[in-house]
Amino acid sequence: MTVAKRKRLSPEESRDAALEAARELLLEAGPQAVTLKAVAAKIGRTHANLLHHFGSAAGLQKALAANIADGVTDKIGAAVQRARAGADHDDREVVDMTFDAFGKGGAGALASWMILTGNQDALDPILEAIHRLMDQLAEGHDDKTHSLHEETLQLVLMALGDALLGAPMARALGLPREKAREMAAAQLAHTMSEHHGEGTAK
Repeated sequence: MTVAKRKRLSPEESRDAALEAARELLLEAGPQAVTLKAVAAKIGRTHANLLHHFGSAAGLQKALAANIADGVTDKIGAAVQRARAGADHDDREVVDMTFDAFGKGGAGALASWMILTGNQDALDPILEAIHRLMDQLAEGHDDKTHSLHEETLQLVLMALGDALLGAPMARALGLPREKAREMAAAQLAHTMSEHHGEGTAK
């Protein structure tokens, strides 16, 4: 990163740089590596500077979880809006985005680590981002709000479980690594077709 060479950063730039560094540490070394000291060293800032922005290591981790969740829900929302606009809709695209956020994106490991280290509010940023997405998707579709919540609950639980246990479970059961994603996509497609059927029946 070139951030360390910059002498002056605005508060917003400093916070953004810290979150980017925290994301890199998360993906490189796991959630236990996301500390104020490590992030400060990575961007050439002081521990006190990051303490001012985030309050604590838990605050930094919570902000990182929110950052990851906002990014993925924005992408999912855009995919659904494309589908509603008449573009080709691929249920697997939405599934992959969600699974990747918890797996490759590190949200699953980060949330689990935070919960295990005593941060009981660890999932709040992720749930809040998902709630905002649900409100966005339900606009003008009040009759589908409940089903959207059920679909999201199922998808997020499957994605979180897959991020934490998917690989060893698939190996133990002799199933392909992608099986959980295939199941989630099939379930989402089935649910969506049921709702479309109800809509045309009315």
